[in-house]
Amino acid sequence: MTTSAAIACSRMYNLSPKISVSWENFFHWLAKRSGVELEVIAHAAPAPLSELWGRPDMGAVFMCGFPFSGLAADERPLPLAAPVSLADWAKGQPVYASHIVAARDRPFSKADLVTARWGWTVRDSQSGYNAPREFFAALAGGQPARETIGPLLNPRGVVEAIRSGAIDVGAIDAYAYQLLEMHEPEMVAPLRVIGTTAPAPFPLLVASRRQSPAVVASLRKTLLGAHRDPEGHNLLAALGLAAFAQPDIAAYDRLPARARAIDDLLGVW
Repeated sequence: MTTSAAIACSRMYNLSPKISVSWENFFHWLAKRSGVELEVIAHAAPAPLSELWGRPDMGAVFMCGFPFSGLAADERPLPLAAPVSLADWAKGQPVYASHIVAARDRPFSKADLVTARWGWTVRDSQSGYNAPREFFAALAGGQPARETIGPLLNPRGVVEAIRSGAIDVGAIDAYAYQLLEMHEPEMVAPLRVIGTTAPAPFPLLVASRRQSPAVVASLRKTLLGAHRDPEGHNLLAALGLAAFAQPDIAAYDRLPARARAIDDLLGVW
């Protein structure tokens, strides 16, 4: 049996207590099947994600693809696997996108997005910052946004800012939106999706470079085979996932160039 003291964390997708329990159940299954002792932690906001990603005891922790891509190859955490969502926008691939959302009870068209007040989460986020800027730039043809408001930290912050009227529109990670529709539909009931951004590689589960090769190999193998295990399959389904897949590292490596192109067009929000 492979054993190690390691942490597991789904901080990016700990959107509510109910959703957090589903992740805890999955990580407990992962520990049991892999033989790796995992402690599930919350690392709740506003604690910086950079602190989480720098921990030497990471065993299976979600990391956004954009900060992952910004690290030198020999400084990156070790990639384990990337989720494949059951949603139609995933098309059976380990990719995600962002939904552009506005208040359901306000008359708002796609054409209004050019003059809207935009909210963003944090600047090192693909889904909450780079993806909506890329979407906006394609609509506005280089025209600057009327007003941008942030950091709103996470999808819940975007939802609250729209509900309070602080912003007109914002971007929510499409997988986060999927989880909320599944488990907390009242949270997204006041919203409607106006558009969806271009796809990007899904945030991936990573392990610390200090973990032993045996631990990393066991976690990776168990994740990639989770959909073939009856219990694993059911736990994945509760999270809106079909499977975990081998990450396409080349796709992550293209994210910085996409961000720089938008910086050149729009500058910093």
